[in-house]
Amino acid sequence: MLQFDRRVGPDLGVTYPSREVPAWFRDAKFGVFVHWGLYSVPGWASPRLPGQNVPAELEYSHHQYAEWYANTVRIPGSPAQDFHERRYGVGVSYEDLADVWTTEAFDPAGWMRLFAECGARYVVPTAKHHDGFCLWDTATTPFNSVRRGPRRDLMAAMAEQARAAGLRLGFYYSGALDWHVSHFPPIRSLTDLFTLRRNDEAFARHSFEQVAELVDRHAPDLLWNDIDWPDSAKAGGPYGLSELFERYYARVPDGVVNDRWGVAHLGYRTREYQSESRTSPWVWEATRGLGQSFGYNRAEDERHLLGREELVHLLVDTVAKNGNLLLNIGPHADGSLPGDQVERLRFLGEWLRVFGGAVYGTRPWVRHAEPAGQPVRYTLRPDGTLNVIVLDPGAGAFTLAGDLVESARATGSWEDGPVKVDSSGNIEIPGGLRGLPAAVLTVRAP
Repeated sequence: MLQFDRRVGPDLGVTYPSREVPAWFRDAKFGVFVHWGLYSVPGWASPRLPGQNVPAELEYSHHQYAEWYANTVRIPGSPAQDFHERRYGVGVSYEDLADVWTTEAFDPAGWMRLFAECGARYVVPTAKHHDGFCLWDTATTPFNSVRRGPRRDLMAAMAEQARAAGLRLGFYYSGALDWHVSHFPPIRSLTDLFTLRRNDEAFARHSFEQVAELVDRHAPDLLWNDIDWPDSAKAGGPYGLSELFERYYARVPDGVVNDRWGVAHLGYRTREYQSESRTSPWVWEATRGLGQSFGYNRAEDERHLLGREELVHLLVDTVAKNGNLLLNIGPHADGSLPGDQVERLRFLGEWLRVFGGAVYGTRPWVRHAEPAGQPVRYTLRPDGTLNVIVLDPGAGAFTLAGDLVESARATGSWEDGPVKVDSSGNIEIPGGLRGLPAAVLTVRAP
C-alpha cells in the first residue's frame, strides 16, 4: 500500500501553515469511517481473503474495494463488469444507478448513537468518493444526493446527528479523482492512479468550491482528503490549496487535515491496511475496513472480516505506537448497517467501556512492546500511570519486563485489585480476566 506522506511534490515556493496536531485528535484514539455512496447500490467487488495477493496486472480489474466499482466496471472482462451486466443488463451505466438509490432505512441518529456507544470519538463519512457523486446539496453539480436518488442532503443529516451524539466530525473527500467530470480510460495500474486525473485550473476550482461548501456549512473538525489534489492548485493564487487551508483553519481553528494532498503540509500520516513497525515520532492513523473493502461488499463473508479479538489488538497496538484507529463500516445502500460489522463494533465498545483508560488520552511510552515473551503493549496515562496491556490473558500468567518489576510490586494493580509479582517478575492473571481479548495491568511508570 502507498504511504502518501512521501508524495509531497516539488517545492513551488508556497508557504503552508505550520501546525501541531490538535490535542483532541491525539486524545480521541478511535474513530469510525463510513463509506456509503452510489457504489453501495451494486455493493460488489472481487472478494479477497486477508493476506491473499493477486498478480499486479489484475490488481485493478479484480479490485477488492467496492467503492471502486465505477472504475472496475469499465475494465473489459473484469468480474465487476460481468456482475453488472448480469444484474442490471447491458446498457445500464453506473451513473444510471443514481436514480434507483433509495435510503429508506437510513437512521443518522441511530448510526451516531451506535458509534458513540461503541467508543468512537470521531466519525468520518464520505462526502464524495472517486465516482464524483456528492452526498450533499451542492451548487457545483446536479450529480448529488439531493437532485438524484435519495433526494436528501445526507451529509447535513450526519453532521447534525454526529454533533448531537458528542462526536467530532470529519469529511472524506476525493480531491484527485472525479470520474463524473473526467474522460480518461479506467485506471489499471498504480501509475494510472496518479496520471489519469485532471490537473487543470477549472477542475481545481471545482474541487475548491466543493470543499469550501462543506467547510462553510458544517465546520468539520477534520478534512480527510484522498489520493492527491489537482496540481494546478499547488502553486498558490486564487482557488489554490494554500488558500483552502487558510479558509479552513480560519473557520475551524482546532481543525486537522491528513497527508493525502500531494504537498508538504501534513496534518497527520495515514496508513491504509498497514501499521507502523514501532512507536512513531509523528501522529498517524491506521485505517481499514472491518472486511477487505471499505464500501459494502455483498461478496464478503465471515472469512473476510476482522476477528473480534484481532480488532481489540489492532486498536491497542496502534495506540501504543502513537496512532489512532479509523475503522470503517460499510452500510447497505438502503442505510441499514451490516449485522456482522455492527456486532464487531459492539464487541470493541464493550472492551473499551472497561479499559478505555488504557486508550483514550494516552501517549506512547519509551517502547510500545517487548521483543520476546508474552505479547504486551504499553500506553502512558497523563498522570504517569503506565498501562501494561496483556494481549493473551488466557495464558493465565506472564512475565513482566525487568525494569517494571519493582514498580509493579509497589503500585501494580488489575482492574479488580492488586497484583502479585514474584522475584522473577512472573504475574498470575486473575481468572476473571482470562476470557477477555486483552487485560490491563497498571503500574507507576519508572
